[in-house]
Amino acid sequence: MEPKPNHITHTTSPASPGLFQGASPKLTFFFGLAIGIAAMAIIALIIILPRTGSTKTAKITTPTTANTNTAEPTYGDVKAVSSDDYIRGEKNAKLTLITYTDFECPYCKTFHPSMKQVMEDYKGQVRWVYRNFPLSFHANAQKEGEASLCVGDLGGADKFWSFADKIFERTSSNGTGFALDQLPALAKEVGVSETKFKDCLDSGKMASVVSAETADGSSGGASGTPTTFLVNKDGKTLTAIPGALPLDQIKTAIDAALAKL
Repeated sequence: MEPKPNHITHTTSPASPGLFQGASPKLTFFFGLAIGIAAMAIIALIIILPRTGSTKTAKITTPTTANTNTAEPTYGDVKAVSSDDYIRGEKNAKLTLITYTDFECPYCKTFHPSMKQVMEDYKGQVRWVYRNFPLSFHANAQKEGEASLCVGDLGGADKFWSFADKIFERTSSNGTGFALDQLPALAKEVGVSETKFKDCLDSGKMASVVSAETADGSSGGASGTPTTFLVNKDGKTLTAIPGALPLDQIKTAIDAALAKL
């Protein structure tokens, strides 16, 4: 909006006689032309000549990207497989797949069936070990991990894997996809005493085991779920599968690892 004028009246005094009052128009023209040329020359010198009194050069900063590291992540060794682990497949297989996973992770849910297919396609060649890696923003994952270990402690490897399969089949993932109050019923369904299961889960005795598995995965280089380490018989990590890769890519990684053995 244009501001409203304030109507102040201005008065002017009569002009005083000028420098060229009475001079001829021709003289006035040439004098003005000379002054204009001189002014232009002065301006040009000011622009062209470098300033004096400072020799400091301005620093030009080139913006950089936030992350220029495109190298593949480096994976180290994880805890050796022991009697505390639940093994799926041939126990004496030359290649071990150790998956750090989260029962409420949607990517783990899609990855789990692919790994079950791997166990069918590589019978006798690979074995699979599941370790818990519950993410903090998946509210039920920690307790579900403890529940799986309670089932394994009470019923052995077969019931542990049956319990794990059923959670992944039934959870909708994203943190609270399988209700915690349904865990005892699921334990009973796979053949474990519901009372003993509840005693184990309520005691919290498996919480430290889940935490230890998570810390071990982190020390090996796992930063998310699922992460699967491909380990030789000496317990050395050959490579790792980061994330829920498609089945064909999982097989490519396994084939490459088997070729090194």
